[in-house]
This record gives sequence, structure tokens and C-alpha cells, in this order.
Amino acid sequence: MFVLAYFFNALAVVINIVLTIYMWIIIARAILSWVNPDPYNPIVRFLYSVTEPVLYAIRRRLPVFFSGIDFSPVIVILVIIFLQRFLVPTLNQFAIQLAR
Repeated sequence: MFVLAYFFNALAVVINIVLTIYMWIIIARAILSWVNPDPYNPIVRFLYSVTEPVLYAIRRRLPVFFSGIDFSPVIVILVIIFLQRFLVPTLNQFAIQLAR
């Protein structure tokens, strides 16, 4: 059972890292929206292609666009923080329980 415990522990670490990276990508996209970036820049295209599906899903389901301000990145960041505070410790505790 220790192999499964190590697997869940590693999975928790990887999920935490992926969520942190995605949160910084969302922050970069939000900061980029304040300026007029070149839409043909590869970095800008990457940021938009990675974040737009998630942000579009939030915009479609919730009215988060008030007076010209888009709050969908804030909602995505809050969901990421929730997953980091709930899912990652749960997987770690599950790994600890399996190791016993």
C-alpha cells in the first residue's frame, strides 16, 4: 500500500504545482488586458489560448462583466485557491492514511 500512498502524495504535489502555474498565467492574462498587446505575439497568443476556454465558460455561466470590468479571472483564481486548500490536503491526508 505504500506505493499507492506515494502515488497520491506525488499527485497532490503535481496538482498543487499545476494550479499555481495556472493561477500565475491567469494573473499575467489579466495584467495583459490592461495594455494593448500585440495579438500576434506568441506569448500573448499562448496566454489567450490557455486561459480563454476557462474564462469563457465562467463568462457564459455567470454575469461577471460589470461596467467594463471582467471579474471572471477573479472567480477562476478563487476556484484555484479553493482547490489548493481543499483538494491538495485531502489527497495528502489520503496518502497518509494509506501509508499506515
